[in-house]
Amino acid sequence: MMDITIGQFFPGDSIIHRMDPRTKILFTMLYMIVIFLVNNFAGFAVIFLFILAVIVSSRVPVKYYFKGLKTILILMLFTALFNLFLTPGNTIYTLPYLGWTISDSGIRFAAFMLFRLTFLLIGTSALTFTTSPVVLTDGLEYLMRPFSKIGVPAHEIAMMMTIALRFIPTFAEETDRIKKAQSARGADFESGSILKRAKAMVPILVPLFVGAFRRADDLAIAMEARCYRGGEGRTSLKQLSFSYADIYGLASAAIILTAVIICNIYSHF
Repeated sequence: MMDITIGQFFPGDSIIHRMDPRTKILFTMLYMIVIFLVNNFAGFAVIFLFILAVIVSSRVPVKYYFKGLKTILILMLFTALFNLFLTPGNTIYTLPYLGWTISDSGIRFAAFMLFRLTFLLIGTSALTFTTSPVVLTDGLEYLMRPFSKIGVPAHEIAMMMTIALRFIPTFAEETDRIKKAQSARGADFESGSILKRAKAMVPILVPLFVGAFRRADDLAIAMEARCYRGGEGRTSLKQLSFSYADIYGLASAAIILTAVIICNIYSHF
């Protein structure tokens, strides 16, 4: 549970930290779209070079980017195996007794899926690593402000999303602490059948939910004590503004999108 890095913020003064949150949010959305547009290894090579540049520019320790991959390792392997055995194509190998076949297309699509999930998690982690929850809330609210004209509560949605994102590492840490406390009292979470291990999780879930409601109540009281009444008429202490860092970010977004499109058209690797 301590390997969950989603929602963590690492203060710094890198060029990515100085970028406007609106630019980073739009860039992240574009990045997610580009990842699923890639259909060859040349395009993934472009994505890899871009990710490498982001990691170096953010000045966040590399281990934190790859630490979060442990949380979805099972999902990645499960998805890769499905693509490996269920994708039709030229048969390369057949598993004895089971009769499952591995095709060239299966290997290709399994590799694509692993690359997509890896780059997706690392790229989106850069957003939360370099953007504080308060600034992220301001950016989300600004981008969703046009939808308020049709009755969408932009501020409230942005606030809820940011609070939920912020408390992911907090609940992960609390889960790990409760598990260690229960293990010290003789609880066994590793052995036995799946049903037995599921029942063993009850002593963890109950105090975790109680703690979650307690934190929610404390947060609500703190917000009311500060006279919080929603987004109507609220102002921000720090006004959002674009800088040269945002120009570099938008230019790199255009470059990576163009490079991926060129790779999709002209490359067959």
